[in-house]
Amino acid sequence: MFPDGKKTMTEIQRATTIGFLIFPGFPMSCLTSMIEPLRAANEIADCRAFAWKIISENGDRVESSAHVGFEADVALGDATGIDSLFLLSSPMSAFENRTNSNGHLRRLARHGVAMGGVSGGVFPLARSGLLDGHVCSVHWCYEAAFATEFPDLEMRDDVIVLDRQRYTVSGATAAFDLMLHFVEERLGNGVATEVACWFQHPLVRGQGVRQKIPTFRRDTTADMLPKAVEKALGIFARNLAEPVGLEALAREVGISARQLERQFKTATGKSPSRYYRTLRMKAARQLVLYSRDRLPQIAAAVGYETVKPLLRHYRDEFGVTPQDDRSTINAFRVEGNRPLPST
Repeated sequence: MFPDGKKTMTEIQRATTIGFLIFPGFPMSCLTSMIEPLRAANEIADCRAFAWKIISENGDRVESSAHVGFEADVALGDATGIDSLFLLSSPMSAFENRTNSNGHLRRLARHGVAMGGVSGGVFPLARSGLLDGHVCSVHWCYEAAFATEFPDLEMRDDVIVLDRQRYTVSGATAAFDLMLHFVEERLGNGVATEVACWFQHPLVRGQGVRQKIPTFRRDTTADMLPKAVEKALGIFARNLAEPVGLEALAREVGISARQLERQFKTATGKSPSRYYRTLRMKAARQLVLYSRDRLPQIAAAVGYETVKPLLRHYRDEFGVTPQDDRSTINAFRVEGNRPLPST
């Protein structure tokens, strides 16, 4: 190893090859955020330490959520010589031939290929069965839909979760962070630091760093809130199906109901109950957009005994009914394969 933390050429035996399995409507930013630091690392180290392959199910051209097309290097069934494979997709993405394609994924995993999911890519990875028994990172805007479809899988709100050959990351920036860790492991800290500086990436995050979740209509994130409010938000998030009253919430966070009400309004612009309803409506919208659950199931999942109040609150929050919302996004998927939102 050189004194500056870069590995010598003799320590670099062959290229580490990373496959990116892209589905129609995948978030393009995630793909470029993973390839660019690898390209830069090769240039800085003046060697081909990393290689990559764009993979699609059938080897066909795939269009991203931004309507930019990408030519695949190889079909999934013909993919060989890769060390890691990352799935990039929207939450609703599915294989055309599920049996064969999931079989190809499992074959690669059996041969030692590390499997990963980026943002919505955790959904098809979970559907393949390759996340069974593993912990995974799920982007906060997909949590409710993921928990409903995969109730037996353990989620974390960390930006990166690495668990025994399963790598899951919450979005594009987290994917960049993970690639920097790959660079550090392969080429040393010196190259990884230089790559980060090339892209003006000031902080390399790893496991244990929680996602930043925006507070509604405020220029803050959940980790910038007063401790009592932050704790209350966690209680809200864990109790969507069985709503918590203000008095019980205040007792649990250790302050009076009046103090909590005041801190909530100052920090978020909403009362706790109104904020809670908005949180439940956002969870309901995830289920409307990213699941096939019927409205009674969705209502029960976010704490309503009947559909009627859900319909009223949903329209108040989003200006449309759940049925219209689902019809619109389904039309987008058919016409343009666009996920909403794309992360």
